[in-house]
Amino acid sequence: MGNKAHSLLSTIKWEDLSVAGRDQLLKKRGVMALGRILLFAAILFIVILFLPWRQTIPGRGTVTALKPEERPQTIQNQIGGRIEHWAVQDGDEVQAGDTILVISETAPSYFDPELPQRLNEQLTAKKSSEQAADQKMLATKAQIDALTAGLRYQLEAARNKVVQARNVVKIDSADLVAMQSFYETSKARLLRYEQGYKNGLFSLTDIETRRLNLQNDEAKVVSAQNKLTNARQTLINATIDLDNIQAKYNESLAKAQSDLGSALSSKASAQGDIAKLRNEIANIEVRRDHYVVRAPQSGYIVKTLKAGIGENIKEGESIATLQPKVTVMAVELYVDAMDVPLILSESDTRLQFEGWPSVQFSGWPSVAVGTFAGKVAVIDKVSSADGKYRLLIKPTTPVPDKDEPWPEQLRLGSGAFGRVILNAVPLWYEIWRQLNGFPPSLEKEPKTEGK
Repeated sequence: MGNKAHSLLSTIKWEDLSVAGRDQLLKKRGVMALGRILLFAAILFIVILFLPWRQTIPGRGTVTALKPEERPQTIQNQIGGRIEHWAVQDGDEVQAGDTILVISETAPSYFDPELPQRLNEQLTAKKSSEQAADQKMLATKAQIDALTAGLRYQLEAARNKVVQARNVVKIDSADLVAMQSFYETSKARLLRYEQGYKNGLFSLTDIETRRLNLQNDEAKVVSAQNKLTNARQTLINATIDLDNIQAKYNESLAKAQSDLGSALSSKASAQGDIAKLRNEIANIEVRRDHYVVRAPQSGYIVKTLKAGIGENIKEGESIATLQPKVTVMAVELYVDAMDVPLILSESDTRLQFEGWPSVQFSGWPSVAVGTFAGKVAVIDKVSSADGKYRLLIKPTTPVPDKDEPWPEQLRLGSGAFGRVILNAVPLWYEIWRQLNGFPPSLEKEPKTEGK
């Protein structure tokens, strides 16, 4: 029908139409053109919905160094002091070991310039005390050896006396038994003589003689008893002398051992003082080395944090900020917690740096202009203060005729915007995901560390 109308309209000449006919013809042609445009737009929209769309995870952050030792650091002085001289100024390049600041002493205990010499003199005196203690220990040990040798001889003599006294006791005991036997025999004889005198067998003179012999034998028994008692007392005295010798030796030995312990204690005290003095001398030498604050590594002095000459600074106080020379740049990107589980290690990223003009398309990173390639190097295990997670992006080797290396003019702390590139999905799926607030999807489950 439309083709017939169109052929009919084409056969009608414009000059043959009236004004009303002309207006009606223009309206019909406009409606037809609008219909064609809407139809083309609908077809184009449907085609676009099926175009591939690259899912990405956006994040913002700053430029940093990949190695921790290459990030900005502060330089501290190890000891307190007074500023005497600044060897650098802001922006200077320094090498490891270069002088940054010179300070002077403020602690009164270190004012003496000859303090190490004084301490060395004390150290020499303490060494002499240690040697004296050694000599006293040697003398005391010799004394103990002499006491031991003398005791050996004295004990031997005392034991001999005890043995001799014990033998005398045995002899006197035997003599006493013999005298008692003689005495008993004399008594028996006297009784027989007295009986015989009554019977007229013996004379009075014989009786008196036997009585006198009995008294002599009794006196010999008493003498033998006394002699035995004296021998036993002598044995007791010899035993007491033996114990006294042992006790005196023990007393002398205890005194000598006490002197040896005192000498050993004096030596240990001297050794402790020597170690303490050596420690003080070493500390003073190290402290004087810290009068000069040096650069810990090569880099640039970003900012001096203390100013002036003669100003006192405390121990461990920061005096300057050093930016080490960076060998490998990196970018800290912060992404939402919802997207972190979808990020793979070594995932590709596209980065934009502040100060470098660029045009980046979210769904088509391949047609982006002025962006730089990178890979995910680190994914933090914990979130930051604002609930986002940090990614550390390292540079990758540029693809020829496609990527450019990261700019050499990059400065740490510069702003950066990046996108972690995921898999490709149809555009209609991405629109549906965004409208529902769903996270991006992955073709496979991310691998955890250790697997």
